[in-house]
Amino acid sequence: MDPGYVTTHPQPQEEPKEEQTAMVPQDIPLRRCRYCLVLQPLRARHCRDCRRCVRRYDHHCPWMENCVGERNHPLFVAYLALQLVVLLWGLYLAWSGLRFFQPWGLWLRATGLLFTTFLLLSFFSLVVGLLLASHLYLVAINTTTWEFISSHRIAYLRQRTSNPFDRGLTRNLAHFFCGWPSGPWETLWAEEEEEGSSQAV
Repeated sequence: MDPGYVTTHPQPQEEPKEEQTAMVPQDIPLRRCRYCLVLQPLRARHCRDCRRCVRRYDHHCPWMENCVGERNHPLFVAYLALQLVVLLWGLYLAWSGLRFFQPWGLWLRATGLLFTTFLLLSFFSLVVGLLLASHLYLVAINTTTWEFISSHRIAYLRQRTSNPFDRGLTRNLAHFFCGWPSGPWETLWAEEEEEGSSQAV
């Protein structure tokens, strides 16, 4: 599905309001993508595999042959959770089929393929479990894989000591899974700027 491609012509419902436009910090202007020449909003990045800019870009998934971005990231997390459940179920079935009361050589000939399957399922379960845990952690702090790994190269994160999009665990999870509270990233950034300036005064 569309991961949230940045369009060259904004949709009517996506047009920024005047007050939101005024809140975008002037020291960090929107970048123009050097590949597809669209203005990139905050948290967007160009994907070379998809050849498009993706809003709230997380990563390009080679297994799905698609980007994970603003529109499909919750579905990707659900996909990982479902995949882990299926792998654990297969792991349970493989384990229940193993019988250990035979001599070693006979046991290996009788259940060698099943034991190999069990080892493969164990490995894939571990990988998917770690991937799911890392994505849930990133969701909890409201950041993306790309922002987490490349924060030193991203202009709007390089100048900050903390993540400006983190609104607390409850609000981060509510926004990610339910879309609440909604709002563009520029507005969140502006709220953070206002809080910082009021504390400085």
